[in-house]
Amino acid sequence: MQKAKESRKSVHSGTPGLFELKCTWSKRILIFIFPIVGLLSAAYNTYGQKLQINDLEYFETPGVNILVFSNQFNGFFFDEKTAGIEIIHHGVRTATGGAVRLKNTPEQWDLIPTVVDRKADKVTNAIDVVLRYEEYDFNSRVNVTPKDDGVLITVYLDKPLPEKLEGHAGFNMEFLPASYFEKTYLADGKPGSFSLYPASNTVMRPVAEKIPQFANHNTFDDRGRDEFIDPKPIAAGNTIVLAPEDPERYVKIQSETEIMLFDGRNLAQNGWFVVRSMIPAQKTGNVLQWYVKPNAMPNWKRSPVIAFNQVGYHPAQEKVAVIELDKNDVPLTKASLYQVTADGEPAEKLTADLKPWGKFLRYNYIKFDFTSVKEPGLYFIQYGDQKTNPFAIDASVYDNIWHPTMDVWFPVQMDHMQVNEAYRIWHGRPYLDDALQAPVNHQHFDGYKMGPVTDTKYKPLERIPGLDVGGWFDAGDFDIQTGSHNEVILSFVDAWERFGISRDETYIDQATRYVDIHRPDGKPDVLQQLEHGTLNVVAQCKNIGHPARGIIVPNLHQYHHLGDASTETDNLPYNPNLKPYETDGKSSGTMDDRWAFTNRTPVLDYQTIASLAAANRALQNYNKPLADDCLMQAKRLWEEEKSLTLKDDTIWVNFVANTEMMAALQLYIATKDDQYAKRFKEMVWPALDKALERNITVAIQAYTYMDEPYKKKLKDYVIQYKELNNKLSNENPYGVPISTRGWAGNTQVINWAITNYYACKLFPEIIGPEYVYKGLHYILGCHPYSNLSFVTTVGTKSKKVTYGNNRADFRFIAGGIVPGVLLLKPDFLENKDDWPFLWGENECVIDTGAAWVLLSGAVNDLVNK
Repeated sequence: MQKAKESRKSVHSGTPGLFELKCTWSKRILIFIFPIVGLLSAAYNTYGQKLQINDLEYFETPGVNILVFSNQFNGFFFDEKTAGIEIIHHGVRTATGGAVRLKNTPEQWDLIPTVVDRKADKVTNAIDVVLRYEEYDFNSRVNVTPKDDGVLITVYLDKPLPEKLEGHAGFNMEFLPASYFEKTYLADGKPGSFSLYPASNTVMRPVAEKIPQFANHNTFDDRGRDEFIDPKPIAAGNTIVLAPEDPERYVKIQSETEIMLFDGRNLAQNGWFVVRSMIPAQKTGNVLQWYVKPNAMPNWKRSPVIAFNQVGYHPAQEKVAVIELDKNDVPLTKASLYQVTADGEPAEKLTADLKPWGKFLRYNYIKFDFTSVKEPGLYFIQYGDQKTNPFAIDASVYDNIWHPTMDVWFPVQMDHMQVNEAYRIWHGRPYLDDALQAPVNHQHFDGYKMGPVTDTKYKPLERIPGLDVGGWFDAGDFDIQTGSHNEVILSFVDAWERFGISRDETYIDQATRYVDIHRPDGKPDVLQQLEHGTLNVVAQCKNIGHPARGIIVPNLHQYHHLGDASTETDNLPYNPNLKPYETDGKSSGTMDDRWAFTNRTPVLDYQTIASLAAANRALQNYNKPLADDCLMQAKRLWEEEKSLTLKDDTIWVNFVANTEMMAALQLYIATKDDQYAKRFKEMVWPALDKALERNITVAIQAYTYMDEPYKKKLKDYVIQYKELNNKLSNENPYGVPISTRGWAGNTQVINWAITNYYACKLFPEIIGPEYVYKGLHYILGCHPYSNLSFVTTVGTKSKKVTYGNNRADFRFIAGGIVPGVLLLKPDFLENKDDWPFLWGENECVIDTGAAWVLLSGAVNDLVNK
């Protein structure tokens, strides 16, 4: 580019004639372009290694993996953008959703195919998948087989398309916008560029032409007009080339059938760029075929990831960085630690041998131990020619790691309050129209469910009074989940009782429903937050009679709301005597009020008993009337639970046992009534024998309040627990429990570290502090895929986008803790920091936030002693 600038300068600095000017430019352009073309040509693999099915049943060559339904669409949350035919392109998952679909740009709740059969044949080097839409009795078979430097994707039909699907069914593949922002495409040679923001054309069509969404829900509020938005293609042709200028992201798609390119963000901010061809009507056999060629850069290897704690280390701590390597990379034997001096010059402090750990999933791992360096200061790690960003070694390094979570994130999550921060209002006073009794026999799109009865005195859709108080938005959406509230209350009580955290940086006025961030009001924030959550749980118990599973909007077009929570409803109680969108100033005919899902369960009752009994203690000297209400409701629920019938289900019984023990323990601590201690001791030993990991936490929490025989017996179980912890160091190089389910596992890691803290305080000769620090280091950057801190704004480099209510802005709310690395089967761990919309990786939730505050107190307690 510098040469181009110089060319422009030389042309304009003189006074050549027009002919001379044109010649000068053309010569310079030829000189400038030809070397670049040569470089690009060398980067594109036209003779590379062919894609082959590996032992994990996906296609592989260095730089390109093509997964064919290794991950299937999830019937619970439908299209999570983690299923179908997917491309992992030079270490980044850039494409997903390759399947027969019924929309141009499918949204999350559009119909998804189920996998009837999947066969991977290493002999023929092909993968065959049979897909079915039960709603239309429609099957298709998708065959994927290598050809040249790509794959052929062929769609077969045994029967012609059902008439209702003509003009709707096509083969789609979706490409991640963040991977193609500011890049270009070619459609039969016609150029275009990928927009940072959607601005393509749409048309309105009558709703009779729409393929219904899940359970006839609707993501679109058509305001009674019976129409829907249909995106138009931004390009079309028989050859589509994505990012022809970028060897890492170049993908060519060819077909004899027209290929269309759509922008899915016109319908939903979480939409992807969609490549689509229509399946012809009245045809069988081979009805559609694509050739897909993702470029594979010759000899490509993924760059090493040097994982470490982005906040830093206490001088006395063990300090170990974990280096993640491509399986084709040759590990170096040494790494170095440099101190950043006051004059800006690095000073080498340590060069040490690297210790091989082995292979975990798809990568190899080595470790760099720099425990011996204890001098306070700023440091970075160098491995080969790769350097990390700086981090600290200092005795006070963890003092403030929980402040953003308590100062900012929790205030923003506060329901029924206006929340202000300096010049910004995060949201107004939401859900003053709470709440209606959810109707019976109803399956909600977010997993809530009502059976044949309400378990309350209220009729379906009757208003339940008194619920427009307290509580937190559970996550990136705006529902109240009572189970999560209970977890938060228990964590905050524990943080208050153990560590007495008295930080005050938030003004909270319940009377005027007003919150102001960074404004002290003379009251401990943790007690104010505890009060706020408890107010809603107590209101449920008083007005419903027991805790509700949750309180949530009824309409899908509300549920995906982004931005100010106070605009998700009209804040006016629903009045069935008025028409939709009609109001008398006090009520509204719009059915947008949140519903309370009220079916009663022993697990939730016992969990609520535990949280309210604990809150009673913490609030005694802060809000005594509320504290007394907590204990009264907890004792009432305990007595009522004795008469409820328990489901005859082993898993259910095990969960009830755990929560009943929690309830009994917290009631005993609050009341000193021996009946609760007796019940706890009756249950704890059988529970530990059945499920040690699930029940060890509550067993250790009880230690201080139990007799000597209990304490002596518990020690044997702690020894068993340590053995389980030690196995983790052989399972993965980080030595923590990494989740393999559909929601990443940072909550599990934090809670595991907290349990280790409890054990370390009571049995330091068995469980040392390093079992706590492993969890801390993992959350703050020493984890797979990247080395970003999973706590936003905590650490030198941290998550820049999260799945919060401001996710459409590609931003974060300070102090949120994301779920972390998500395992995409069979072997790919992922946590995207350029795309906030994957909730399993990036959605911050309240129970994780509160647990982080508790873990932060635990870590500071350990390092300070």
